[in-house]
Amino acid sequence: MIEKYIFYFFAAILIFAATRVITVKNPVHAALFLVLGFFSSAAIWMLLHAEFLAIALIVVYVGAVMVLFLFVVMMLDINITVVREGFVRYFPVAMLVGIIILIEMGLVLWNANAGLASPEAINAFANSELPNTEVLGNALYTVYVYPFEIAAAILLVAMVAAIALTMREKRQHKYIPPEKQVFVKREDRVRLVKMAAEPKD
Repeated sequence: MIEKYIFYFFAAILIFAATRVITVKNPVHAALFLVLGFFSSAAIWMLLHAEFLAIALIVVYVGAVMVLFLFVVMMLDINITVVREGFVRYFPVAMLVGIIILIEMGLVLWNANAGLASPEAINAFANSELPNTEVLGNALYTVYVYPFEIAAAILLVAMVAAIALTMREKRQHKYIPPEKQVFVKREDRVRLVKMAAEPKD
């Protein structure tokens, strides 16, 4: 009975953190609320006896991905005022994408058995006496191998996009090509000027 109240407690924290991620104005605060949501999700997975997923969520996402997000946000130096100015212009596109996502989530919840594999294939792994990690690996790399590869490709594209954003040239820095620096001569940089000595008073 107490597990039910613990579930509702962490679920409420998760909903609050997810709401603050999309409503808070500061991107750093949004990333920190996302960390809180990850911890709440990990606690719920612990209640479902999915210990490996809970630990992987904390170690991988909180320990690595969120640190990367914070570094990217701080390195990009996002101007909040400019972002707010373009909000109205992109609002119709955002609404269209949001509606499509809601429709997709509704279809998934409406037909819980839809997917690339039948529930019997998953139950065959779950009902076995194998450890939690081995059951997850068997299901992930056999039944759901194609969604796993698609997710890996999407993450690769996101990583390349993050690197491209941080490698933009900044206008306030003067850039000199290295090949021109190699051929620089002393006469081009230093000039000796002879000046007459000033007489003493």
